[in-house]
Amino acid sequence: MLGVDRSASADEIKKAYRRLAKKYHPDLNPGDKAKVAEEKFKEASEAYEVLSDADKKSRYDQFGHAGVDPQAGGGYGGGFGGGFGGFDDIFSSFFGGGFGGGATRRNPNAPQRGRDLKYAVDLTFEQACFGCEIEINVNRSEKCDSCGGSGAEKGTSPTTCSVCHGTGQVTTVQRTAFGSFQSSRPCTSCGGTGKIITNPCKECRGEGSVRKTRKVKVKIPAGIDNDQMISLSGQGDSGKNGGPAGDLLVVTRVKRHKLFTRQGYDVMFDFPITFVEAALGAEVKVPTVDGEVSYNIPEGTQTGTVFRIKGKGIPRLHGNGARGDQYVKILVEIPKNLTEKQKDILRQFGDTVEPAKYKERKSFMDKVKEFLK
Repeated sequence: MLGVDRSASADEIKKAYRRLAKKYHPDLNPGDKAKVAEEKFKEASEAYEVLSDADKKSRYDQFGHAGVDPQAGGGYGGGFGGGFGGFDDIFSSFFGGGFGGGATRRNPNAPQRGRDLKYAVDLTFEQACFGCEIEINVNRSEKCDSCGGSGAEKGTSPTTCSVCHGTGQVTTVQRTAFGSFQSSRPCTSCGGTGKIITNPCKECRGEGSVRKTRKVKVKIPAGIDNDQMISLSGQGDSGKNGGPAGDLLVVTRVKRHKLFTRQGYDVMFDFPITFVEAALGAEVKVPTVDGEVSYNIPEGTQTGTVFRIKGKGIPRLHGNGARGDQYVKILVEIPKNLTEKQKDILRQFGDTVEPAKYKERKSFMDKVKEFLK
């Protein structure tokens, strides 16, 4: 619709929208052209609303229109609404106002939800595995106790701005050869708030909120992984005009373990054994996230063999006790720097072992002979 490539920059997308918005705005296309122009303008505005939002653009790039259509069952919500209220706000962000005066402006005194805050926490492998409770210090905006969030000194109240009459916007109309252009700008008298505070609160200096550092307890569920998020409702910045507080989004960063590697809910572990243990078999102590367990290595175990220890992996997130497994990869270590006596013993051993005992080697040599024929 906008005529831009998938790789177009934000500036290119913006310029394309400005061009089409000017061309198809209904106020500039009277008479028979109005209906067609209105449809084109709506399509351009919808396209810009998607492509100017990084998250929506990503979904559109991946899934097409279904990725941003609230009726497509994807649960993305939002949509584009009806009429030109929202689109005119987009247009006015570029041109300082809309056309024709039909736009609906947001009430500056309506309740506004507070910002969400993000906080990263470092966890050990064991903390992520079994869960824990940690305490973090969060610096956030809170409603001023002194003024109750009004921004006015105790005993006083803000008054409605006499210039914009509480709308926070000042509208002007300019007549041109193309028709009447209506533009709206934030009221300079009240700063776009629609209110005048004659006596600002000394505690918050008229902001209605103050920044405070609070200790917040975070319950880490067992089985959580790296870069996963825990949302704490209402623990973000306070809202304005009686709006709800935002959320605190805690992102986990799990440190690497010295022994174990995690793959989903399974634990991978390399376990070196001696040549003798591999040849004769042995009972060994294998570390797990729960502590050591005994395991019998069968005789003739080859390097690279993987054994599974069931139920010794990571607890499944909200899995009611279900757990992954631990996979033990055997690494047979060949000794170095042997003495002459040790070498003689091995030579004597080698002389007594029949070639047929080395099944892998025999199979390989047979394939080589077949290849060289």
